[in-house]
Amino acid sequence: MSSQSKVKLNFASNRITNCLRVIRNAWHFYYALRLVFKVVCGSFVIALLTP
Repeated sequence: MSSQSKVKLNFASNRITNCLRVIRNAWHFYYALRLVFKVVCGSFVIALLTP
């Protein structure tokens, strides 16, 4: 395997790793946002139901 093909392979695997990192961060953000939304809406509903 030539050094140029090793560089291309390394670049491709590094790019895939970076893409997966972004996807993982997006999922964490999505679930954190969902949790915050549930807590805020739950508190609002409880406040509406209390006399």
